[in-house]
Amino acid sequence: MRPHSTILIDQDGVLANYSRRLIEIVAREYPDERQFAEEELTHFDTHLHYSPENQSAIDKIALRPGFFESLEPVEGALEALHELVSSGYDVRICTAPKKSYQYCVTEKLSWIERYLGKDFVRRTILTRDKTLVRGSILIDDKPHVEGVATPEWEHILFDKPYNRKIIWKRRLTWQNYRVVLGLQEQ
Repeated sequence: MRPHSTILIDQDGVLANYSRRLIEIVAREYPDERQFAEEELTHFDTHLHYSPENQSAIDKIALRPGFFESLEPVEGALEALHELVSSGYDVRICTAPKKSYQYCVTEKLSWIERYLGKDFVRRTILTRDKTLVRGSILIDDKPHVEGVATPEWEHILFDKPYNRKIIWKRRLTWQNYRVVLGLQEQ
């Protein structure tokens, strides 16, 4: 991949640690539920790990005010984004807001400004359909990114336990991204 290529990067799970925060809140508010470590999550939709009677309430935790602003950065993500930009890549955060977005959209943008600066707020694309966005690659933890269009980007999986069954796509972490993106030899 060459400089000036557009790299689209998902926010939740890739830059901001969504599942870790949800696990912490569930442990505090639902102490009778089985407690999970991030490495034990086998479903993209974290709430599906919990008992059926609590799944709906646990899924709604992310709709609360303050949830998205409280997410911690994924280790190495912020430095990697800055390095990619300084290397000449057109880096865009491409994130899907929740369907019920009352707090989600403003908090996602606030998180980006807090951790990455105003320049990255201007580099942010909010969309429910990432297939409509142009780019060379999309780095996303979601196992299957679908929409109304055939995307022009290559979907590179951000490595998570819940997407490891997919072996036909390249996968990336913030420790190996230079090699995966061809910025450095192995």
